[in-house]
Amino acid sequence: MFKRILVPMDGSHGATKALDMAIQLQKGTEAELLLLTVFRHHSLLEHSTSMVRPEDPGSIDEALRGHAKAVADAAKKHAIEQGANAPRAFVKNGPPARTIVKFAKEREADLIVLGSRGLGDREGYLLGSVSHKVTSLAACPVLVV
Repeated sequence: MFKRILVPMDGSHGATKALDMAIQLQKGTEAELLLLTVFRHHSLLEHSTSMVRPEDPGSIDEALRGHAKAVADAAKKHAIEQGANAPRAFVKNGPPARTIVKFAKEREADLIVLGSRGLGDREGYLLGSVSHKVTSLAACPVLVV
């Protein structure tokens, strides 16, 4: 039925429920399961006002990328434990909804499965939720769990 199922992961309970649904959809098929974690770039102003360790300030983007990689790796491990067939995890930087839709197009995903509520509730309240934006922008079907 589906060839490539994309599941955006942010580490939230909703994203894990969406992943579990995607795993069920994948079972018994040859569909690829693609897991995507997106992190946002932070400006120099945000970097300068952030709380960092004085002995090792590092880069905020490096810290965010590291956290996103940990989320992607945990999602992949969960998927394997739940019986998913060869899930692949990716990390991208950018505005979440647009990055998800662009990645889906580039990878020719024919279904996006995502949670209705993620970790960005404050942003969702101000700008519109990621799930709402993805359903508006995606060229392929979107299943919101």
